[in-house]
Amino acid sequence: MAKVDLKQPIVKEISDKIQNAQALVLVDHRGLTVAEDTELRRKLRAENVSYKVYKNTMMNFAFKGTDFEQLSDLLNGPSALAISETDPAAPARVLVEFAKKAKALEVKGGVIEGKLYDAEALKEIAAILPKDQLLSKLLGSMQSPIANFARVIKQIAEKKEEGGEAAPAAEAAPAEAPAAETAEAPAEAAAETTAE
Repeated sequence: MAKVDLKQPIVKEISDKIQNAQALVLVDHRGLTVAEDTELRRKLRAENVSYKVYKNTMMNFAFKGTDFEQLSDLLNGPSALAISETDPAAPARVLVEFAKKAKALEVKGGVIEGKLYDAEALKEIAAILPKDQLLSKLLGSMQSPIANFARVIKQIAEKKEEGGEAAPAAEAAPAEAPAAETAEAPAEAAAETTAE
């Protein structure tokens, strides 16, 4: 069997994985201990990120004609590939965070939604919260004004109820006023009659 025949399934495997990828990050994993590598893989799996070590030549073949071809300059030395189909920031977030404590892990760069990012730019992308946390923050910020509005409406309703009890008393007062006026009117009429 020729070498080309052996390489084709691996190139196809990489091509299949990157076909629907939103993000792809390359790292140099040299120097990671077995325990660190196991922990890194577990964290990536938890974020639905696939992670595998491939030969650079295989990745180079698979990247040809795709957005990921931009990574060809970074394919030197040992390389591992982290791919996410769902959360574009997930590979960067996990790898950059892990590299802070595992100094042997070097983030080389990546392509996120068709754009090439170097290691420094990936650090900024890593600061982006996961989608579910962003949505909960958004909903929280939207709920706050709604909750405040509901409180204000409730207070207005309560004041109207309090005002509703006070309103009959206020309505009773004007009814008494005409009676007082009528009591004064005969006195004035009597005063006018005596003056004549």
